[in-house]
Amino acid sequence: MAVKVMNLINGKAVPAKSGRTIKSLNPATGEVIGTAPASGKADIDMAVEAARRAFKGWRLVPAPKRGEILFRAASLLLKDKASLGEVVTREMGKILSEGLGDAQEAVDMAYYMAGEGRRLDGQTVPSELPFKDCKSVREPLGVAGLITPWNFPIAIPAWKILPALICGNTVVLKPSSYTPVCASRLVDIINSAGLPPGVLNIVHGKGEEAGECLAAHQGIVLLSFTGSSTTGEALQKTCAALGTKISCEMGGKNPIIVMDDARLELAVEGALWGGFGTAGQRCTAASRVIVHEKIYDEFLTMFVKAAKKLRLGNGLSKGVHVGPVVNESQMNKVLGLIDVGKKEGRLVLGGSRSTDGPLKKGYFIEPTIFADVMPSARIAQEEIFGPVVSVIKATSLGSAISIANYVEYGLSAAIYTQDVNNTAIAERDLEAGIVYINAPTIGAEIQLPFGGIKKSGMGHGEAGGRGGSLDMFSRCKVIYRDFSGRLQKAQID
Repeated sequence: MAVKVMNLINGKAVPAKSGRTIKSLNPATGEVIGTAPASGKADIDMAVEAARRAFKGWRLVPAPKRGEILFRAASLLLKDKASLGEVVTREMGKILSEGLGDAQEAVDMAYYMAGEGRRLDGQTVPSELPFKDCKSVREPLGVAGLITPWNFPIAIPAWKILPALICGNTVVLKPSSYTPVCASRLVDIINSAGLPPGVLNIVHGKGEEAGECLAAHQGIVLLSFTGSSTTGEALQKTCAALGTKISCEMGGKNPIIVMDDARLELAVEGALWGGFGTAGQRCTAASRVIVHEKIYDEFLTMFVKAAKKLRLGNGLSKGVHVGPVVNESQMNKVLGLIDVGKKEGRLVLGGSRSTDGPLKKGYFIEPTIFADVMPSARIAQEEIFGPVVSVIKATSLGSAISIANYVEYGLSAAIYTQDVNNTAIAERDLEAGIVYINAPTIGAEIQLPFGGIKKSGMGHGEAGGRGGSLDMFSRCKVIYRDFSGRLQKAQID
């Protein structure tokens, strides 16, 4: 049965002012999962105003008390993990184990950020003057606008909502119009932990309507966006004109380097998971595998043989390894780039839509591998966001790193080698925000910041650690207190 979700503004479920709705479809079956409001400017205005009013009180709630609410939210999310994972699979398409992992990230983030309620640290440093102390503290900013994608419909909204709340901000979330049911479930659970009305609001709608209105709204003080590099660059310009703080987590064209001393079975396993996990629909997907020429043929044979064993299907079915891409538009985009690849490289596996039996109603693309791809080829440069991997030959570690860096993106990179010196050089020279040693390009943990360089990221990273989301969702205030009872002049007295 289809679920009817609503906007949540100031604690009340409301439809869009326009009365229009959007359908959410299961990409494996075509089944209607739910309907959501097709919101616009009037709905965003209402939500921002509700969040602005709620901020006056929420900012004064002690951070440890805010943390207690998030601890309750974490417990509720953990209790509902199974049902959340299932709705992720039904609405977005990833296999159930990955859907459960999506929900687990929200649980982990809730527990982590709840603990930050007692650790929102500043600094206390000595003064150069007597009878004077110096410190810095964190304080909230105001109303945070959050725009999130469909590929991690529970995890990524949680990455943004929870740190925003623990820092004392209020929130207006505009999730992807492809996964409204997931986002509403998450918001309902967090609100049920005891948030005051208006602290966490959700407005559904398309990016070109609700999303652009939120980004351009003068009532928000910061915008956190995850999505394509093209959209992120446009939002940066919008926010720059308004003086709105912005952080963008965008695309990737992530490489796995396989050196001639690598454990090939492990490297193949990593390339399979990195390239075809979530049907390649991750910003960290390993869409390029750069292999040393000495073991290139052996690796390619092993990689193709292993990929042939991957089973396509509905993510709720047992034994399925790869689900569908999210919708027809995304499928057509991926198939179009596969056609480009057939002219640029040697197709050694897949390359088509799969419509056999129960797959005929879904958007399934065969795991696809191109060999002998040039580093400058379009399929080696553009983010495809589908189950497509290009295998590229390298002559040395230096050439492999040069090929890895020869793209506009810099999110995640990996190297497989048993030589510790090679790992040290890779750590130093790979142009990426995240580097993995003997592991694929996916698998970040929430206690460290997540984000990239070049066209992959702008502003503070997501999640925890220095440079992560706490730095995005708070500002530093420096306080000097003079208790000498006389005028003291720094740098002069």
